[in-house]
Amino acid sequence: MPDKTLLPQLVGNTPLLYLRRVSELTGCDIYGKAEFLNPGGSVKDRTALGIIRAAEAAEELRPGGVIVEGTAGNTGIGLTLMANALGYQTVIVMPQNAAQEKIDYLEMLGAELLLMPSAAASSPHHYIRMAQQIAEGRAREEVKGAIWARQFDNLANRKVHYDTTGREIWDQTQGAVDGFVCAVGTGGTLAGVAQALRERKPEVKIALADPMGSALYRYYTDGELAASGSSITEGIGVSFLPGNLDSVSVDFAFQVDDDSALPHVYQLLKDEGISVGGSSGVNVAGAVALAQELGPGHTIVTVLCDGGDRYRSKLYNAEFLWSRKLPYPEWIAS
Repeated sequence: MPDKTLLPQLVGNTPLLYLRRVSELTGCDIYGKAEFLNPGGSVKDRTALGIIRAAEAAEELRPGGVIVEGTAGNTGIGLTLMANALGYQTVIVMPQNAAQEKIDYLEMLGAELLLMPSAAASSPHHYIRMAQQIAEGRAREEVKGAIWARQFDNLANRKVHYDTTGREIWDQTQGAVDGFVCAVGTGGTLAGVAQALRERKPEVKIALADPMGSALYRYYTDGELAASGSSITEGIGVSFLPGNLDSVSVDFAFQVDDDSALPHVYQLLKDEGISVGGSSGVNVAGAVALAQELGPGHTIVTVLCDGGDRYRSKLYNAEFLWSRKLPYPEWIAS
């Protein structure tokens, strides 16, 4: 009998969108994988489904069980939607400075939502460490069990992108892809796509686009986990090496500041009708940098991680942007 649960079937198989302005600028064909078209509105729907299916296969997750995760929001949204469809519950632990739109969405979905004050990654009060503690406690209490999704180190995250995202990019470009670039949150997308593409085309170039405030640019350029500056982007940039990136190499690493990323966000919306969040701006800036490294005539793919609607109070708030001395177009302030 076919699986009658529709929602998981809607995850993935997102289109590649030709990004006209940056393609014309660089002389390359630059495409964005439209991950905002997933049912939960982001690339993290793939991660959520991959983690749940792996836990089911390992018999770690039983009907009615609880899934606990620490997240900037998108993975929590994906997990909660899938949990609602598949008969599980979710406890989502988020930093309290996450975009209000994501907080409101998770509350609407019915997640048990816990907001944590900002804390260093090494602190026991960091939202990821708190999620682990909560999961361990709930596992002892819940009759039907509880798991910690641990998206940063759970290799089911990397595998789902190897199985789906990387294969889709290869098929959609008919093997003509010369380079792939994206930012890292958990590392699953970069690692999984890199593995899938390199197996099919060893000469393909893989690049990291890293926001300010993240330590991975320095890690890949000089071997030191060190960060400087800050970014308003959410869900990308880390101060540690996620397990999903273990043994993963990149050909190029680019550091992207908000001043460079945000104009791409606004240009995509105003000139090409594509609404994306700040992480997509970092990715498009990374694609431009990769195109400049490779030269004209190449095909480059990046990821449009999520939609701009869930960052309206930040990305489209002139007062917020002005207070941080960040660029914004006149139409936002009008």
